[in-house]
Amino acid sequence: MDQNLIKQLNQWHEEDKHQQIVDTLQAIPEEERDYEVVSRLARAYNNLERYEEALEQFALIAEPGQQDPLWHYRVGYALYYLRRYEEAAQAFSAADKLEPGDPDTEWMLKSSLRKAGKQLREEQRIAAKRAAAALEPTGTSGDAAPFTDEFLNEFWEDSDYARKSYVSEPPTDEMIASVEDELGYKLPASYIALMKQQNGGIPKNTCFPTDEATSWAEDHIAITSIMGIGREKSYSLCGDTGSLFMIEEWGYPDIGVVICDCPSAGHDVVMLDYRASGPDGEPSVIHVDQESDYEITFLAEDFETFIKGLVNEEEFDTSEEDKEADLHRVATGEFSPLLKELCSQVTEVPQIESTIRRICTRIVEDKGHFSFHNDPLSYLMYDVQFWLYTKSHPDTGRQQYLDVYPSMIAFGGEFSQGGYAPGWITDWLDQRICEGSIAEEQGRLSLTAEAQADLIRQLEQA
Repeated sequence: MDQNLIKQLNQWHEEDKHQQIVDTLQAIPEEERDYEVVSRLARAYNNLERYEEALEQFALIAEPGQQDPLWHYRVGYALYYLRRYEEAAQAFSAADKLEPGDPDTEWMLKSSLRKAGKQLREEQRIAAKRAAAALEPTGTSGDAAPFTDEFLNEFWEDSDYARKSYVSEPPTDEMIASVEDELGYKLPASYIALMKQQNGGIPKNTCFPTDEATSWAEDHIAITSIMGIGREKSYSLCGDTGSLFMIEEWGYPDIGVVICDCPSAGHDVVMLDYRASGPDGEPSVIHVDQESDYEITFLAEDFETFIKGLVNEEEFDTSEEDKEADLHRVATGEFSPLLKELCSQVTEVPQIESTIRRICTRIVEDKGHFSFHNDPLSYLMYDVQFWLYTKSHPDTGRQQYLDVYPSMIAFGGEFSQGGYAPGWITDWLDQRICEGSIAEEQGRLSLTAEAQADLIRQLEQA
C-alpha cells in the first residue's frame, strides 16, 4: 500500500473519520486489494459498528489471517458486539495463543467466556419456561390476591419526593387497557394489583439478590423506583422517560417492558421479559445493563416473586470494609506498567506517584470507594492521566486515547478500579475540548500551555 495513503488512513483513524476510510478503500478495485487494504477496511467497519460487513471482509483474508493475532482479535471484536460470545471467545483465544499476554485480548477473552456461559444459561431458561408453559392448562393461575394487606402496608416509602415524582392516581381498567395497547404487552396481574394499591413509587426495600455479578455489585442489583401505570409522571410506563423512551431512545432490547429505574440514572434498568411467555403470558423479570452492552441478568420467574424478593440495602452494606480495602489499594497497590512508565518521565512535578496516591486517597475518603465520575477530583485525575499519556505520546488522537485509557488505572493491576464507565471519559473529554483546555489539531489532542501550567500548580498543591 502506498505510504502516503497509509499516513492518511492513520490520520483518519485517529480522527474517528472511519467512513472516509471505507469510502477510500472501497474505491480500490477488489482485485487490487491486498491483505492490508482489506484488514483496514474491515477495521473501519468495526469502528462504524457495521460488524456483519466487517466479518465479510475478514472472511476474504481468513487464510493468511490465521497467523495474524490482530486478525483474530478484530474478528473476535465484531463477534463480541454481535453477541456471538462463544465464537468471539474462540477468536480471542486464537489471538492470545499467537501473542500471549496482551491485556486487551485477555480482557476480551475473559468477558466473552463469561458472557457465553451466561447466554447459554439464559437460552436454556427460556426454552424450559416455554416448554412448561406449553404443558400448563390455560386459566390455572388462580384468583388469590398476590400480596397481603400487611405486606403492602410496609412496602412503600412515604415521602413528598416519592409522591411528587412517582405516584399517580390508581389506574382505571380503561387506563390499564390503554397502556397495555400502547406497550404491546399484557401486564402481569400481580403488577396491576400492586399498582391499584399504590400506582408507582419508591419501595422501602430496593435491592434484589443475584447469583451473578453485575455492574452494580457482585451479589445484587438496586432499583430507585417502580413505575406506575399511566402517562402523567415521567417515570410511569408511558411517561416521557418511561418504558418506550428507554427502549427507543436508550437502546434497551425490545423484549418487554421497563418497570424499574435504577440509581445509575438510565445506565441499567429492570424489565419484564416476554421472550418465553409471549406478549400475553407471564413474563420473567430481568436486569439489563447498558454499560455492559445491554447484558441481561435473570432475576425472577415472575413479578410477584421479584417484589417479594426485594430486601433492604442494609443487608449488602459492606461500605466500611470496601472503603478500607480501597484505601489500602491506593496507598500500596503497584501501578500498572503503563502508568509507571509514564510517571517515570515526569520532571515537572516531584514525586508524581505519591501525588497521584494522595489525590486518589482523597477520592476514596470522599466517595467511600475508588472510582472516578464527574466530580472535581475525578476530573483532576482524568486531566492527570491525559497529561501523562500525551506528554509521552504527542501524536495521540481521540480514539487512541480512549483505547489506552483503561490500561492506566481503570484496569491497572493492583492500583486499579476494576472497571469504568466509558461515558464519563467521553463526557470529560468533550467538556475539556469545548472549554478550550484540550486542543485538537490535525487529529492530535494535547493540553494547552495554560491548562498544563494550571494542572501542574494543582498537583504541586495536592
